[in-house]
Amino acid sequence: MKDKKSLIIYFSRADENYGVGYIEKGNTEIVAEYIQELTNADMFKVEPLVPYSKEYMTCIEEAKQRVGNAPIKNKLTDISSYEVIYVMSPIYWGTYAPEMETALKDLDFSGKTIRVVTTHEGSELGSVVRDVKEICIGANILDNALAIRGSEAKNSKTIVEEWI
Repeated sequence: MKDKKSLIIYFSRADENYGVGYIEKGNTEIVAEYIQELTNADMFKVEPLVPYSKEYMTCIEEAKQRVGNAPIKNKLTDISSYEVIYVMSPIYWGTYAPEMETALKDLDFSGKTIRVVTTHEGSELGSVVRDVKEICIGANILDNALAIRGSEAKNSKTIVEEWI
Protein backbone atom coordinates (compact mmCIF):
# COMPACT_ATOMS: atom_id res chain seq x y z
CA MET A 1 0.00 0.00 0.00
CA LYS A 2 2.95 2.34 0.56
CA ASP A 3 3.53 2.78 -3.18
CA LYS A 4 -0.05 3.61 -4.14
CA LYS A 5 -1.38 7.17 -4.38
CA SER A 6 -3.26 7.58 -1.13
CA LEU A 7 -5.60 9.99 0.63
CA ILE A 8 -6.38 10.20 4.33
CA ILE A 9 -9.89 11.45 5.10
CA TYR A 10 -10.13 12.00 8.82
CA PHE A 11 -12.07 13.65 11.61
CA SER A 12 -10.29 14.51 14.82
CA ARG A 13 -11.09 16.65 17.83
CA ALA A 14 -8.81 18.17 20.44
CA ASP A 15 -10.05 19.59 23.77
CA GLU A 16 -11.39 17.17 26.40
CA ASN A 17 -11.32 13.53 25.26
CA TYR A 18 -12.66 10.55 27.16
CA GLY A 19 -9.96 8.79 29.17
CA VAL A 20 -7.31 11.23 27.99
CA GLY A 21 -8.23 14.64 29.39
CA TYR A 22 -7.60 17.91 27.57
CA ILE A 23 -5.37 17.62 24.52
CA GLU A 24 -4.14 20.17 21.99
CA LYS A 25 -4.23 17.79 19.02
CA GLY A 26 -6.85 15.09 18.48
CA ASN A 27 -5.84 11.46 18.80
CA THR A 28 -7.05 10.57 15.31
CA GLU A 29 -5.00 13.40 13.83
CA ILE A 30 -1.88 12.06 15.56
CA VAL A 31 -2.44 8.64 13.98
CA ALA A 32 -3.29 10.22 10.60
CA GLU A 33 0.05 12.03 10.67
CA TYR A 34 1.85 8.72 11.28
CA ILE A 35 0.08 7.20 8.26
CA GLN A 36 0.95 10.22 6.15
CA GLU A 37 4.60 10.01 7.20
CA LEU A 38 4.73 6.30 6.32
CA THR A 39 2.78 6.46 3.02
CA ASN A 40 3.23 10.04 1.77
CA ALA A 41 -0.58 10.23 1.51
CA ASP A 42 -2.44 13.47 1.00
CA MET A 43 -4.62 14.53 3.92
CA PHE A 44 -8.11 15.96 4.17
CA LYS A 45 -9.32 16.97 7.61
CA VAL A 46 -13.09 16.89 8.03
CA GLU A 47 -14.11 19.87 10.14
CA PRO A 48 -17.59 20.59 11.48
CA LEU A 49 -19.21 23.80 10.31
CA VAL A 50 -20.18 24.44 13.93
CA PRO A 51 -17.38 23.45 16.34
CA TYR A 52 -18.13 21.04 19.14
CA SER A 53 -18.01 22.02 22.78
CA LYS A 54 -14.60 21.74 24.44
CA GLU A 55 -16.17 19.56 27.19
CA TYR A 56 -16.41 15.87 26.33
CA MET A 57 -19.89 15.13 27.75
CA THR A 58 -21.41 18.13 25.97
CA CYS A 59 -19.58 17.21 22.76
CA ILE A 60 -20.97 13.68 22.61
CA GLU A 61 -24.50 14.95 23.19
CA GLU A 62 -24.00 17.45 20.37
CA ALA A 63 -22.72 14.63 18.13
CA LYS A 64 -25.83 12.58 18.87
CA GLN A 65 -27.97 15.50 17.65
CA ARG A 66 -25.95 15.83 14.42
CA VAL A 67 -26.43 12.26 13.17
CA GLY A 68 -27.79 12.54 9.62
CA ASN A 69 -27.27 16.31 9.54
CA ALA A 70 -23.67 17.31 10.23
CA PRO A 71 -22.55 20.13 7.94
CA ILE A 72 -18.82 20.49 7.33
CA LYS A 73 -16.61 23.46 6.41
CA ASN A 74 -15.20 21.97 3.20
CA LYS A 75 -16.20 18.97 1.11
CA LEU A 76 -14.14 16.81 -1.19
CA THR A 77 -15.63 16.49 -4.66
CA ASP A 78 -13.09 14.41 -6.58
CA ILE A 79 -11.02 11.48 -5.34
CA SER A 80 -10.43 9.97 -8.78
CA SER A 81 -6.63 10.26 -8.64
CA TYR A 82 -6.34 8.12 -5.49
CA GLU A 83 -6.04 4.34 -5.27
CA VAL A 84 -6.12 3.94 -1.48
CA ILE A 85 -8.32 5.93 0.89
CA TYR A 86 -7.77 5.86 4.64
CA VAL A 87 -11.03 6.62 6.46
CA MET A 88 -10.29 7.67 10.04
CA SER A 89 -12.45 8.79 12.94
CA PRO A 90 -12.86 8.54 16.67
CA ILE A 91 -15.80 6.42 17.79
CA TYR A 92 -18.90 8.50 18.55
CA TRP A 93 -21.96 6.56 19.67
CA GLY A 94 -20.61 3.31 18.25
CA THR A 95 -19.55 4.58 14.81
CA TYR A 96 -17.66 7.36 13.07
CA ALA A 97 -18.26 11.03 13.87
CA PRO A 98 -21.40 12.29 12.08
CA GLU A 99 -19.32 14.65 9.95
CA MET A 100 -17.62 11.66 8.33
CA GLU A 101 -20.89 10.61 6.71
CA THR A 102 -21.25 14.12 5.27
CA ALA A 103 -17.67 13.98 3.95
CA LEU A 104 -18.01 10.52 2.39
CA LYS A 105 -21.46 10.62 0.84
CA ASP A 106 -21.66 11.46 -2.83
CA LEU A 107 -18.01 10.57 -3.53
CA ASP A 108 -17.25 8.00 -6.25
CA PHE A 109 -15.45 5.12 -4.54
CA SER A 110 -15.54 2.79 -7.56
CA GLY A 111 -12.36 0.73 -7.65
CA LYS A 112 -10.86 2.36 -4.55
CA THR A 113 -9.30 0.42 -1.70
CA ILE A 114 -10.40 1.67 1.70
CA ARG A 115 -8.58 1.11 4.97
CA VAL A 116 -10.46 2.02 8.14
CA VAL A 117 -8.83 3.38 11.30
CA THR A 118 -10.54 4.35 14.55
CA THR A 119 -9.43 5.83 17.82
CA HIS A 120 -11.39 4.86 20.91
CA GLU A 121 -11.26 4.21 24.63
CA GLY A 122 -12.91 0.80 24.61
CA SER A 123 -15.24 0.71 21.60
CA GLU A 124 -12.58 -0.72 19.25
CA LEU A 125 -13.99 -0.41 15.71
CA GLY A 126 -17.63 -0.11 16.73
CA SER A 127 -19.75 -0.45 13.58
CA VAL A 128 -17.46 1.77 11.50
CA VAL A 129 -16.37 -0.92 9.02
CA ARG A 130 -19.98 -1.93 8.35
CA ASP A 131 -21.04 1.72 8.08
CA VAL A 132 -18.18 2.55 5.69
CA LYS A 133 -19.22 -0.41 3.51
CA GLU A 134 -22.74 1.02 3.33
CA ILE A 135 -21.67 4.51 2.27
CA CYS A 136 -18.59 3.81 0.11
CA ILE A 137 -20.31 1.92 -2.68
CA GLY A 138 -18.00 0.26 -5.21
CA ALA A 139 -14.96 0.29 -2.94
CA ASN A 140 -12.92 -2.64 -1.69
CA ILE A 141 -13.02 -2.11 2.08
CA LEU A 142 -10.25 -4.15 3.64
CA ASP A 143 -11.24 -6.19 6.68
CA ASN A 144 -7.99 -5.60 8.56
CA ALA A 145 -9.14 -2.30 10.07
CA LEU A 146 -7.07 -0.72 12.82
CA ALA A 147 -8.41 0.41 16.20
CA ILE A 148 -6.09 2.41 18.46
CA ARG A 149 -6.87 3.55 21.98
CA GLY A 150 -6.81 7.33 22.05
CA SER A 151 -4.75 7.25 25.21
CA GLU A 152 -2.10 5.31 23.25
CA ALA A 153 -2.21 7.37 20.03
CA LYS A 154 1.04 9.21 20.74
CA ASN A 155 2.86 5.89 21.11
CA SER A 156 1.22 4.02 18.22
CA LYS A 157 3.63 4.70 15.36
CA THR A 158 5.13 1.19 15.46
CA ILE A 159 1.65 -0.39 15.47
CA VAL A 160 0.63 1.79 12.50
CA GLU A 161 3.82 0.91 10.63
CA GLU A 162 3.26 -2.83 11.13
CA TRP A 163 -0.38 -2.45 10.00
CA ILE A 164 0.54 -0.60 6.80
